Amino acid sequence: MHLSRFTYSSDKGLSTPYAPPKFKSPGNMGRIGDGRYPPAEQPSRSSASKRSRTSQFDVGQHRSKKKQRGTIRQTETETETLTLNHTSTSYTRTYATSSTFSYNRRKEKRHKGKSKRTSAEDKRKWVYSTHDVSPYLDRVVFMSYNILGVKNAANHEDLYNNVAPKYLDWDYRKRLIRKEIREYNPGIMCFQEVDCYDDLDYLLQKEGFKGVYQARTGDACDGCAIFWNRELFDLLHEESIEFQEFDLRNNVCQLCVFKMNVKNSSKDMGASNSESISSRSFVVGNIHVLFNPNRGDIKLGQVRLFLESAQRLSLEWGDIPVVLAGDLNSMPQSAMYQFLTSSKLDIQMHERKQISGQIYPLQNRSFKSSFIYRWSDEELRLATGTGASHLIHQLQLRSAYAGVPGSSGTRDNSGEPLVTSYHSKFMGTVDYIWHTTDFVPVRVLDTLPIDVLSRTRGLPSKKWGSDHLALVCELAFTDGGSET
Repeated sequence: MHLSRFTYSSDKGLSTPYAPPKFKSPGNMGRIGDGRYPPAEQPSRSSASKRSRTSQFDVGQHRSKKKQRGTIRQTETETETLTLNHTSTSYTRTYATSSTFSYNRRKEKRHKGKSKRTSAEDKRKWVYSTHDVSPYLDRVVFMSYNILGVKNAANHEDLYNNVAPKYLDWDYRKRLIRKEIREYNPGIMCFQEVDCYDDLDYLLQKEGFKGVYQARTGDACDGCAIFWNRELFDLLHEESIEFQEFDLRNNVCQLCVFKMNVKNSSKDMGASNSESISSRSFVVGNIHVLFNPNRGDIKLGQVRLFLESAQRLSLEWGDIPVVLAGDLNSMPQSAMYQFLTSSKLDIQMHERKQISGQIYPLQNRSFKSSFIYRWSDEELRLATGTGASHLIHQLQLRSAYAGVPGSSGTRDNSGEPLVTSYHSKFMGTVDYIWHTTDFVPVRVLDTLPIDVLSRTRGLPSKKWGSDHLALVCELAFTDGGSET
């Protein structure tokens, strides 16, 4: 859930107000002279003024009478009925005959065809890597999903003005979430905004998953949760960070070390059908970064600690691969994204409010400003931990989605989804799955085109159980692995 100004992040990094699609008024349809009716006779000069006062109601009656005379000749079994005149808001009387039945049948077929097209449009599809990944047999499907906290939705009703109340109901939404999990078949899942953990845990245990949970500190009611298929993975280690201990607000993150069970097929592990040949270990991190766009220093501090802890665990367990997922509350054109991809960041080259790209998205990610921004000593300490002006991390991270080409309708210039979150005040990308170079992406579940999302007028919806879209990717190990 995001509370920023209602913007849409384009592939050029611009934020522009989003306007719902306009619909044609029925009053503009089927007028005389548009080809659907024969042109009317030209009125004489003496009757022009009288004709000009003819109401739409009279025109509708005239058409109805003509249609009535034609229909009476078709059959002798007429039934009088009240129908809406599409050229006005009034009603006219017409006669329904046997031809009406066939008309309704044709209309029903057209409606069904439209429903099928709409259903096909809002179906998410797998997009596959253009590289040859067939040699890499050990694969795991990862999911990252901000499932919208129940209390967060209730406390911010203004974000969901266009959403029917039943679609915000947790009992309804959790069924949709479970349906997605069954369809995507993930092996490891990272959830954010979890405030009904016991309910979610009970639901997923029936699906064969086991989970760990870390609640946010302070007055917050939600937290992060990691679930895994308990038959296919073993949890070797678990830890979490409460950022409040570092003066970095009440957000939290989780870090787990998992081991693949030996002699399981990759299909069973939530991956494509290929046989697993070894036991492997890897680190999984899950984070929900502070929302506040003005506090780029705190956002950087949270991500910095997250990356440092993931690297430490990787080294402690034998330099094993790392997968990091979550809601970073940062845009693809932001300094935060630059820090993750390039492993370094000169903080003083960016204004604190620009770090996440939520307020002032950069027009060009490669643009380098020569302007030096002033950060206070306290802000630098929170961001870097030392008061230095440069940030560096040692993980060589790649974005799973950027590693698999998608269509221009769903991706920006960096390869990231155009939209991962959508409500009445925000449309853009803030969710990611990152991996080290020990993994290679095999496929990703593409997001939805903007025009398809726009027709929902905001999430959650009848089909989607959160105001975020789940990110799902299949990653393959690229080397011999690590025996643990």
